[in-house]
Amino acid sequence: MKKDMKKSYLTRCVALSIAFAALSPNAFADMNAAKKWMSEEFTPTTLTADEQMKEMQWFIDAAKPFKGMEINVASETITTHEYEAKVLAKAFYEITGIKVNHDLIQEGDVVEKLQTQMQTGRNIYDGYINDSDLIGTHIRYGKVVPISDFIEGDGKSVTNPYLDLPDFIGLDFTTGPDGKIYQLPDQQFANLYWFRADWFERDDLKAKFKKEYGYELGVPLNWSAYEDIAEFFSEKVKMIDGERVYGHMDYGKKDPSLGWRFTDSWFSMAGAGDKGIPNGLPVDEWGIRLEGCSPVGSDVARGGATNGPAAVYATTKYVDWLKQYAPPEAQGMTFGEAGPVPAQGSIAQQIFWYTAFTADMTKPGLPVVNEDGTPKWRMAPSPRGPYWEDGMKLGYQDAGSWTFLNSTPVDRRQAAWLYAQFVVSKSVSLKKTLVGLTPIRESDINSQAMTDAAPKLGGLVEFYRSDARKQWTPTGTNVPDYPKLAQLWWQYVSEAASGEKTPQEALDGLAAAQDKVLKRLERSGAQGDCGPKLNPKKDPEYWLSQPGAPKAKLANEKPQGKTIAYKDLIAQ
Repeated sequence: MKKDMKKSYLTRCVALSIAFAALSPNAFADMNAAKKWMSEEFTPTTLTADEQMKEMQWFIDAAKPFKGMEINVASETITTHEYEAKVLAKAFYEITGIKVNHDLIQEGDVVEKLQTQMQTGRNIYDGYINDSDLIGTHIRYGKVVPISDFIEGDGKSVTNPYLDLPDFIGLDFTTGPDGKIYQLPDQQFANLYWFRADWFERDDLKAKFKKEYGYELGVPLNWSAYEDIAEFFSEKVKMIDGERVYGHMDYGKKDPSLGWRFTDSWFSMAGAGDKGIPNGLPVDEWGIRLEGCSPVGSDVARGGATNGPAAVYATTKYVDWLKQYAPPEAQGMTFGEAGPVPAQGSIAQQIFWYTAFTADMTKPGLPVVNEDGTPKWRMAPSPRGPYWEDGMKLGYQDAGSWTFLNSTPVDRRQAAWLYAQFVVSKSVSLKKTLVGLTPIRESDINSQAMTDAAPKLGGLVEFYRSDARKQWTPTGTNVPDYPKLAQLWWQYVSEAASGEKTPQEALDGLAAAQDKVLKRLERSGAQGDCGPKLNPKKDPEYWLSQPGAPKAKLANEKPQGKTIAYKDLIAQ
């Protein structure tokens, strides 16, 4: 294997040398920097050496009018963006002469800065890596320059001919109803089911579970099975190899991250919304009903589902599982504090686990990693709640995407667009994917390098190569103002998490607060024809008796648990 790797490296170096020999002498200063980065960092890649060299040459030529410029961009702090800020920004500067200050800040701060710039018109950042969850905001306010407009207009001269937009797997998430692409995906990760495969394969535990529940211990296909498995490990098993174990992990502290725990499709996993990919129509996973392009209500009395039976069921399960089956300290944790806990080795499964943690869950020496570097855990598609139906989205996928505002001067926007294209280019995207494990390109996902990495990634590659990934989608266009509405969720959900109010009471408050914001937006008229137009309230029974969402309460919310063996799941 080492001989083959050495041979491959030498072959690549020879190819690069031949390619560089064809360049004019004036190109050598910048191309020498590119050559260094290509040979030392930008590998593996799905491009040939000649193709990679041509892409680098294009960046050098396109950046000449902006050489010496210093630009500012912002993103949240995850492994992928740390790689961009610490490695790719430096490479971009050495190759193009454009200095990039890539600020890594909290996700909430990214939204706040973006919102401030939209409201004031003052240029704070020249580009944002902003979740596509704001697509409903961007299509209504007219503050964002659609990517598809930019590349045909002011950005035409600085648009990479090798960008290959159809290769991006998340464009559906960043495209508005008008067919325009508003944002360009930079990274993607999904919330999936995570479990200790080594424990699930133990004969003693399998026999004990079968005796207790009457079916096989395996990957849960529905929430009933998830609940049984959570109870099994927390209350029946309790100890494994002398250590206390738990059948569930979550978090419950009153914090903005508690809102994401719900808006990131928790209700859709239960089945609260309507059928439709990428988002339910007319009622989405937030419970907001849309008529035409206008939101018309969240409350069941207006045809929404934010406080409907399925949402109440989902919230009740969140509260019960957190209190009964998770470690006691989980109730006082935030998203960031709870994230590393499964890697410590005491958690059997987690229904709401982000694949962004994959890189941190595969580090040598962790209790959940074998000596050969393979994980003791696996990820799988999320189990479905009792209200879920075929044709619905099943979970959330984050798509952090490049977003440019019309308040940014054109030359600065052009320079930032060059950097954005650089960090998603085929020259660097495969290496970036292997570092951060947040794939954005079909070509990278299907590469040999990803095949080679798959055994150590616990099912990530298999998930992204399957059609199943299409059922995991971000917040869609029903949400007309993400910053204003998202901040409501954690305040009301925390009332249920703390026991201060029942799930029904908490969600009634949330639906009312959400509709109040929608009404305010309607009165302002700032969102034009696609702004909210609230339905008058009716007897909730009117809407609950209609087809689709909001759905009437099921007589049996805990049907028989169903599981599948992981090997059979992968075979499917």
